[in-house]
Amino acid sequence: MRGDGPGPAASGAPGRGAGGRPGPAGTDVEVLVVGGGPAGLTVAHELARRGVRLRVVDRASGPATTSRALATHPRTMEVCHQMGLADELLARGQRVEHFTLHMRGRPLIRFDTNYARLPTRYPYTLMVDQVLMEEVLRDGLRRLGVEVAWGTELVDFTPGPRQVTARLRSTGTEAATELTAGWLVGADGSRSTVREQLGLRLHGGAARVWLNADVVLDAPLPRDSNHLLHTGNGTLLLVPFPAPGKWRIVDTEYTRDTMDADDPEAVRAALSRKLEKALGRPVAVAAPTWISVFRVQQRMITAMRSGRCFVAGDAAHVHSPASGQGMNTGIQDAYNLAWKLADVVRGHARDALLDTYPAERLPVGGRLLGSTKKATALVALRNAAAPVLMPVALTALKALRPAKRRVEHRMMAGMSGLALHYEGGPLTPGPTADAVDGIRPGRRVGCSADDEKRHPGWRALCAELTDPRWTLLLFGDGERCAASVDEAYGRAVSVRVVAPGTAGGEGPYALADPDGALGRALGPGPGAYALIRPDGYLADRGPVTGFAGLAAVFDGFHLLPGGGSAGA
Repeated sequence: MRGDGPGPAASGAPGRGAGGRPGPAGTDVEVLVVGGGPAGLTVAHELARRGVRLRVVDRASGPATTSRALATHPRTMEVCHQMGLADELLARGQRVEHFTLHMRGRPLIRFDTNYARLPTRYPYTLMVDQVLMEEVLRDGLRRLGVEVAWGTELVDFTPGPRQVTARLRSTGTEAATELTAGWLVGADGSRSTVREQLGLRLHGGAARVWLNADVVLDAPLPRDSNHLLHTGNGTLLLVPFPAPGKWRIVDTEYTRDTMDADDPEAVRAALSRKLEKALGRPVAVAAPTWISVFRVQQRMITAMRSGRCFVAGDAAHVHSPASGQGMNTGIQDAYNLAWKLADVVRGHARDALLDTYPAERLPVGGRLLGSTKKATALVALRNAAAPVLMPVALTALKALRPAKRRVEHRMMAGMSGLALHYEGGPLTPGPTADAVDGIRPGRRVGCSADDEKRHPGWRALCAELTDPRWTLLLFGDGERCAASVDEAYGRAVSVRVVAPGTAGGEGPYALADPDGALGRALGPGPGAYALIRPDGYLADRGPVTGFAGLAAVFDGFHLLPGGGSAGA
C-alpha cells in the first residue's frame, strides 16, 4: 500500500534517529540548527517533518518581540502551504495587491498585480509581522515535538569527517557543554558565528542610511497597497501591518541632523511633517512603537557549504529591505536545504545531493543583489529630475494599459519569487525540446486559485505536494510500475497514477484528472512520467520505459533504493 510519508521526529537515544534508525556513530543529534529566526525555524520544521532528530539553539533569551521583516511573497506562501502552515498565516495577515506612488499631494499612479504568466494560488503579498511568522513556525515545530533552546549560545565547533562537535553555553553559566551532531546548519543571522568560524566572508557594500518606524496613522491611504510618497528631497515608503491603522514607515532621507532617532517624539514630529508635505494634508501620527536606523547593505558569501556545515538566510546574504526579500529568501534557502539534508540523513540519497544546495541558491542570492539594488534606487528616488520627469512619464504609462501591464508583470516577476527557477542547475536535465508543451524541468509547478477550484487534477496535486517526499506522476496505465516504485523507493518518493477521463480514479495510487488539465499543464503525454521535487519544482519528465528506466532517473537525482513504502 502507498505510504503516508515520514512522521514527526522521535526523541531516541543518542546516536539513534527517528524510528530507531542509526545516526552517525556516537552523535547526540543528527542535525544541530543554530538560530531560531525564520530560516532556522523553517529548516528545523522541515527536518522534523521528515523524521530527523535535531536540536535548535538560539543565544537570545526568547523569541523576538519586534519585526524586522513584514512582507511574505507568493512563492513563500506556496512553501508555507507545503509545510501545512499557510492557513495560519492567512488568518493573521493583511493582503496587499497594489503599489501607489504619490507626488505633490496626490496619487500619481497605482500599479496593480499581474500574475497572468505567473499562476499562483496566492496572488498578493501577505503583510504579516515577522514576530507572527516566527510564532506560526514555532507552533508548527512544537507540534512535531521540537522546542527552541533559548539562551543557548554556540561558543565554537569543530567539523570532522563524520560529525561536528559543538560547544554550547547557556545563559548564566560559564562552562560550555559539548554536543555532537552529524550536520550543522548556521541560520544565525548577519553576525553569524557559524559563518565566521567557517572563514566565510560577506562580500559587497553598504550605501545609504535609512530609518524604520512602526506607527499608527490617521491617513486616507488604502491598506491593500504599499505607498511611496515623494517628499521633495527623498521618499517615505509606507507598508501596512495587519493591525488596524498601523504602518511601517521607511524614511530614505534620514540624517541625524534632521531627526534624532533616539527621541521617539522627535521621530513622530518629523514624520508627521513629512507626511503632511507629501499628502498635502495634516496627518496624525502616534508615538512610534519601534524605531530602527540601519545602513542599507548588499552583501553575500561565495560558499554556503563547508563539509558537514551549511549557512542559510541572513548568515549567507544581506539585502536592502526595499522589496522585502530578506526573510523570503532565507525561508526559501532553508526549504531548499532541508529536504536535501533529510534525504541524505535518512539514507534515501547520496551525499552529492547536498552539493546542489549552494549550486542552486548562490545564483539566486547573486540575482537578488542586482534586483534589490535597483529597487533601492527606485524607492529612494534621489534623481534630481524625478519630480519633473516622473509625472509626465507615469501619466503616459497610465494611458497605455498594455505597457502598464507589462511593467506590472516585470514587477511581480522580480518581487514575488514565482519566476525563480533552477533551469541549467545540477538537478535539471538538459534543455527540454521546444516542441514539448507545459512546465519545463527546473520550473515551479503551480496553478491559479481558479484552476485549483475548477480542475480536480490540480486540486489533488496541490494536496499531494504537502507530502514531504518527491512526487512521481505516471500518466496512463501505470499501477504495476507504481507498485514497483513504491516498494523500492516509497520512503522517499510518493507515486501516483494520473488517469484522465475518470471521475474518481481506481487503484491505490490513483490521482483523478478527469478533464486532463494536469496532463496539459505538465505536458508529458500518455505513457509518460513527471517527477516533482519535494520543494514543488519539476525535476524531469519523459516516457516510461519500465521500472528500470525510472530507477535510472532516480539515480540521476542521487536517490537510493531501499526501505520500501513509508506506510509498510
